[in-house]
Amino acid sequence: MNKLTNKCALITGACSGIGNAIALLFALEGAKVVVADLNIEEAERVAEQIRLQGGHALGLKCDVSDQDQVKRLIDAAIHEFGSLDILVNNAGIMDDFTPLDKVTDALWEKIMAVNVNGPFYASRLALVPMLKQGKGVILNISSIGGIAGSRAGLAYTTSKHALIGMSKNIGFMYAKKGIRCNVLAPGGVNTNIMKDAHPDPEGAVLCSSGAGSMPRMGESEELAKVALFLVSEDASFVNGETLVADGGWLAY
Repeated sequence: MNKLTNKCALITGACSGIGNAIALLFALEGAKVVVADLNIEEAERVAEQIRLQGGHALGLKCDVSDQDQVKRLIDAAIHEFGSLDILVNNAGIMDDFTPLDKVTDALWEKIMAVNVNGPFYASRLALVPMLKQGKGVILNISSIGGIAGSRAGLAYTTSKHALIGMSKNIGFMYAKKGIRCNVLAPGGVNTNIMKDAHPDPEGAVLCSSGAGSMPRMGESEELAKVALFLVSEDASFVNGETLVADGGWLAY
């Protein structure tokens, strides 16, 4: 317990699934949590839940594809809590398993705006206070879709591969300045990410063809524990790495 005492942690997409589990666990471990999400009502609800449990939290609305909103988010975190020690880029969207020949410019740009530009904007802006502090941790939530080529459609797969490359570069470039950057790559997890999806029939069949080899689905709370390790001092010598948490699916 208390692995994150006096740390300020900003988590995007923090109102459901893995992001929500991370926010709640980090708060239990002593972090002051900035709960960021597109849904302001839900962000405020999660923040209030943390406060009712004795923690410190701030709920804010943010579209991570909008650099101005991301800047306001990070400024608010520092104004409220005095520092920014941990950034978790969790917000992400799926692409309905759409194969290349059906990917429109609009779909491509939407996926890249959230899954790549969002973490880029947030990391670049968070780096400023982290460099002043001489320390900080960035954790990017990718996917086994960022390692394998057949877990999602073309745009999502490309975006999650890009996020891993981005993370490796950040981890190496700033290692000597006290900043670590790692990736958590979940496998199948019980979340609501597919709630409003309209899967492409052909793409969905192809991408699910190996699902029978998955040992089991994971739970958000299990992923949150891995995230806690990666942002804590327990992982002080872990940098520029991608930690897969998929129950052994990729081992097949």
